[in-house]
Amino acid sequence: MLSALIAIVGGLIAASGFIVSKKPNAKDILDKLTPYQGWIGVLLTFWGLWGAIQLVLNIGSIGLVWILAFAVCVVEFIVGFLLGYGLISKYVLEKNEEAKEKGQALRLKLTKYQVPSGIALIILGVLSIIL
Repeated sequence: MLSALIAIVGGLIAASGFIVSKKPNAKDILDKLTPYQGWIGVLLTFWGLWGAIQLVLNIGSIGLVWILAFAVCVVEFIVGFLLGYGLISKYVLEKNEEAKEKGQALRLKLTKYQVPSGIALIILGVLSIIL
C-alpha cells in the first residue's frame, strides 16, 4: 500500500505539466509538492531499485501481482531518476565527471518519457491498491 501511494505521488509530480494543462485548479496542490521533487525522485529511485531486487529474489512467486509489482518498481526507478537527477548528480556523480556526463546523456534520452511514465506510474499505483 505504501509503495502504491509513493508511486501515485511520484506519478503526479512527473506528469504535473500534463495534469495542469487539463485541470488548472490542480496547480495549487502540485505547486506544494514541487519543492520536494528532487527528494521524492531520490526516494522513488531507491524504492524502485530496492523493490526490483526484492522481487527478483522472490521470482519463484511469479504471477500477475508479481508482474504488476515489478512494473511499478521499474517505472518508479525511471521516474525517480528523472525527478531526482539534480540531487543525484549533486551528491553522487559530482566527483566523477564521466559518470556525470553519462547520467546527463541518459536523462536527456529519458526526459521525453517523463509525462507518459508519470501517467503510467499513477495507473500502476492505483492498480496496485485495487489488486
